[in-house]
Amino acid sequence: MAPKLRFVYTGLRVRNLARSLGFYQRFGFREVARGRMDHGGRWIHLRFPGSEHRLELNYYPTKNRFYEPIRPGTEFDHFGFFTDDLPAWRRRGARSGAPLIADFPERGIYRQVYFEDPDGNWLGAFGPDDRPIAARGTRRRRGIEE
Repeated sequence: MAPKLRFVYTGLRVRNLARSLGFYQRFGFREVARGRMDHGGRWIHLRFPGSEHRLELNYYPTKNRFYEPIRPGTEFDHFGFFTDDLPAWRRRGARSGAPLIADFPERGIYRQVYFEDPDGNWLGAFGPDDRPIAARGTRRRRGIEE
């Protein structure tokens, strides 16, 4: 059986989370979820009525490892996929020749794996953490395993 792989959201990097949330809500989007990333960033998922695809607003504080100054044209953050088979996602990225950008645990049960396309755009997948249970107890600081 082929692994489940779904295109579920598009991530935008924002300068001011509250300002961006207000804008998209006035535009008609509705908030469906929000949270903090293990590495210190914050996110809000929005959905436009009638669509299942989500828009993810991402904010990274200045000391975060994913922070970079935003200039016009750099707001796109990543495409987001869900998979139940992260090893297959890693193989797909390797076959495409894409460099692996990040591979880290999130919330203790998921893992996120990101590749970069030829123009610098990121394609990320999250799914069940595929590491052995014993390896999941590592301490994390700003998304970096120690």
